[in-house]
Amino acid sequence: MNRTERLYAIVEALRASPRPRSARELGERFEVSARTIERDILALQEAQVPIYAEHGRRGGYVLDRSMSLPPLNFSPEEAVAVAIALSTAADQPFAGQARSALRKLMSAMPEADGERARELATRVHLLSPRPGEGEERATLETAGPVAKVIENALLASVVLEMEYVDVRGAVSERAVEPGVFVGGRGGVWYLVAWCRLRDDVRVFRLDRIVRAEATLERVPTRRMAEFASHVPDMITLYPVLD
Repeated sequence: MNRTERLYAIVEALRASPRPRSARELGERFEVSARTIERDILALQEAQVPIYAEHGRRGGYVLDRSMSLPPLNFSPEEAVAVAIALSTAADQPFAGQARSALRKLMSAMPEADGERARELATRVHLLSPRPGEGEERATLETAGPVAKVIENALLASVVLEMEYVDVRGAVSERAVEPGVFVGGRGGVWYLVAWCRLRDDVRVFRLDRIVRAEATLERVPTRRMAEFASHVPDMITLYPVLD
């Protein structure tokens, strides 16, 4: 466990504890010295985490529950959506504070939901602009009304049936296994998917998908590397959740 992970874990341990926890107890739990825990607590306090010390025989560190978030009804999909928005607004005012808020929300989510959010985040790649390119941001709204159908198919891991218009204007019917959303350059989003017509991975511009329908057929498990390797000449970054 690195220091960042330990800091989050200390906050969660104090949040879950019905009584104060001493530096010695926390040190034994995280396999570090009591002095290290004291330095960690000081760092958290300097970051305005509401931790204070209760003195006395049964004293220790306490997280102020009035300033703490309870487990939230915050879905994994919502967490990833917020992370995407923050990833494309890193140079905006209060971007640092917004990311701090996301970290707090992630720490308050149930563990299973947090892990699901992290898995979903690996299915979204954001592209950095080439030198000299404009900073037009990609939003799923630019892909039209079919974007929601495609998004749901990817999240549910089901086969997607769609009608696609290629760069030459040719129309084809495709059944695809959604893999990764790619977006961020020139305001355009792409779907990287296994195309059953071509029996290979293909990249589809979302604004060229004129019809889409999610089926009930589950897709086989495929490694993310199979999809990522078919996105050439692109600098990809995952949306950061933690």
